[in-house]
Amino acid sequence: MELDFSVLIAPLLVGYLLGSIPFGLLIAKLGGAGDVRKIGSGNIGATNVLRTGRKGLAALTLLADALKGAVAVWIFLSSGPNIAIWAGFGAFAGHLFPIWLKFRGGKGIAVYVGVLLAISLPGLLAFAVVWLGIAAGTRYSSLAALTATLAAPIIVWWLDAPTFQVAIMLALMTFLGWYMHRENIKRLLSGSESKIGSKG
Repeated sequence: MELDFSVLIAPLLVGYLLGSIPFGLLIAKLGGAGDVRKIGSGNIGATNVLRTGRKGLAALTLLADALKGAVAVWIFLSSGPNIAIWAGFGAFAGHLFPIWLKFRGGKGIAVYVGVLLAISLPGLLAFAVVWLGIAAGTRYSSLAALTATLAAPIIVWWLDAPTFQVAIMLALMTFLGWYMHRENIKRLLSGSESKIGSKG
């Protein structure tokens, strides 16, 4: 069955606008931690907010970013998962490339988790198990995230057979997520990547 791209405009646009809200930047500033873009990696995500030493702000950022992805999907879920996943993709893209910050956003892992929460609990469980295992064993948040985003689409494809298109879109999000982590990958290979809890 051919995909009618005209029905994807609304979910993509709504998802993008939700995803482009820079919660990490706003929460850090309102919480008195300053401009998070000027510390650590310069990223607006929860991992970099944590480098301010404000665990509460980092946790709030993580929750808010995850909700961006989940809410985008939930809004369109009544239209079916094959439509809703495009809203999730829009939110993911909006977080990575927010128009308000000259298209320089975060790396999207929290949003990815939010999308999984709303559309595939098996995928979310796979992500959580892999992330926790790798993070506990290596203390590399980036490596845990990269590995978990590889596992999630495979599990969705395997266990949620009716949502093959969801698995494909998650795989595309994984590809973009790896692209956004390209500097992390270089540091992992060189042994210079910061570990969880590090302020560097």
